[in-house]
Amino acid sequence: MAETTEYDLIVIGGGPAGYAGAIRAGQLGKKVACIELERAGGTCLNWGCIPTKALLKSAEFYRSLQKAGSFGIVAKDVGFDFAKVMERSRGVAGQMAKGVEFLFRKNKVDYFIGRAQVTVPGMVEITAGEHKGKFFRTKSVLLATGAKPRRLPDVPVDGKRIMTSREALEPRDHAPKSIVIIGAGAIGVEFAYFYNAFGSKVTLVEMLPQVVPVEDEDVAKALQRSFEKAGMTVHVGTKVENVRVKQDRVELTLVKEGNSTEVEAESLLVAIGVAPNLEGALSAKVKLELERGYVKVDENYQTSVKGIYAAGDIIGPPWLAHVATFEAVNAVNAIFGHPHSGRVKVFPGCTYCQPQIASTGLTEKQCRERKLDYKVGKFPFTASGKAVAAGDSEGFVKVISDARTGEIFGVHILGNEAPELIAEYVLAMNMEGSVDEVHRSIHAHPTLSEALMEAAAATTGEAIHI
Repeated sequence: MAETTEYDLIVIGGGPAGYAGAIRAGQLGKKVACIELERAGGTCLNWGCIPTKALLKSAEFYRSLQKAGSFGIVAKDVGFDFAKVMERSRGVAGQMAKGVEFLFRKNKVDYFIGRAQVTVPGMVEITAGEHKGKFFRTKSVLLATGAKPRRLPDVPVDGKRIMTSREALEPRDHAPKSIVIIGAGAIGVEFAYFYNAFGSKVTLVEMLPQVVPVEDEDVAKALQRSFEKAGMTVHVGTKVENVRVKQDRVELTLVKEGNSTEVEAESLLVAIGVAPNLEGALSAKVKLELERGYVKVDENYQTSVKGIYAAGDIIGPPWLAHVATFEAVNAVNAIFGHPHSGRVKVFPGCTYCQPQIASTGLTEKQCRERKLDYKVGKFPFTASGKAVAAGDSEGFVKVISDARTGEIFGVHILGNEAPELIAEYVLAMNMEGSVDEVHRSIHAHPTLSEALMEAAAATTGEAIHI
C-alpha cells in the first residue's frame, strides 16, 4: 500500500458543504484535501442550484419580453432557441466550477477528482478515477457526499421519456411538447415554471395536500392559482400509479380519493425528493450510526466514530446549499477548536419559480398545532409602489409573531425577488428582534423591502398603505 502525505483534514465531496469546509480549513492554515467524484461544486453547482437558476432566468427574461408592450416597448417576433438556453445554463455552471477550483488553489487545498472511501478511521483511499489506488492518512475526515434524486421504483431513467432533475439539465435542442412533473416541491415547481414558459403543456402532480408542501398554506394556494392561470394543470392530494413508458410517450394513472384518471405526456420528470448518497464512501470496517439513511452527528458535527465528521445534505434536511455551507464551515471550526455556531436553527428556504418564494421559521399551521398565541401581518405587493412600477405586483409578505412580545415566529414571502428580501428577517430572528423593531426601521422608498416593514406594521394594524 503506497501511502502519501498525511493531512489534517480530508473532505469527501466537493459541493457547497465540501468545498466550503475545505476552504475554511485552508484559511485556518491546515493541510487539507478535497476529493470530489465529478467536478468542483458538486451537484448544486453543476447539476442543481446554479444551472437551474440560469434556465429560470432565461424563462423569466422571455416572459418579460412577451409583456414588453405593457411597458411601452415594441418587441416583435420574439422567439427562443432552446438549445442555446440549455447551452447558456451549462456555461454558467462551468464558469462557477472554475471559480471554486481557483479558490482551492488560493487556499492551498489539494484537489482530486475521484471516488473516495474511508477505509478505516484516519485512512482514505481513492477507489475510482484518475488517482485510483492512492491512500492518504488524515487526522480528520469530513463527509460531504450530499444526496441524489429519488427515483420511482421499477421506472428506469433514460433521460428522454423519464428524467430526474439531473437529466433535465443535460443539453437538448427542444422542450417536450408535454410533460408530467411528479412532485411539487421546490425542484418540481421550478421546472414546471421553466417548461411552461417555453411552451410545454405542464401537468404538475403532488401527493400531499398542497404544492410546495413545506411552505405556508397561503403561499401554496396563491402559487397554485398563479400556475393554473399560466395554463398548467395542477393535481394535489394525488398519487401516481402504473407508469408505462412507450416509444413516443409516457402513460400513467393519477389517483385521488379513489378516483382514477389516465394521463399521457411526451416526458415525465420525477422530482419526489432526494436520498442520502453514501455509495462507496465507507468501507465495511467503518460503521457510522445512521438515521433513515442519513449520517447522525452531534452538535460539533462529529459522527458516532471519533475523527469522522459530516455536514450538508448527507446529515438530512433541510436540503439546502446555503445550509450545507453553514454546516461545513461550523464543522471545520469545531474540528480545529475554533468558535462555531453549532447546528442550524434559523435559515431561509427559497424557490425560484415566478412568483418566487422565500420563507423562514414557522408556518401558520405549525403555530396553530403548537397552540401558540400569535398575530399575522400581511402586506400585498399590489400596494407596493416599486412592485407596481416594475410590473411585478403578484404576491405578498406574511409575518407571524408572538401576540404579546412581538417575537417573530415565521415569515413567508411570495413575489418577485423574495429570496433577496428574506435575509432581513433571518437576521432579525437571529438577533431575537421583534416585528416592532422591523416596523420602526426606516426602509427606503420606493423599494420592495418596504413590504417587509409594512407587513410587520400590519401585525398591530399600523400598516399605512393597506
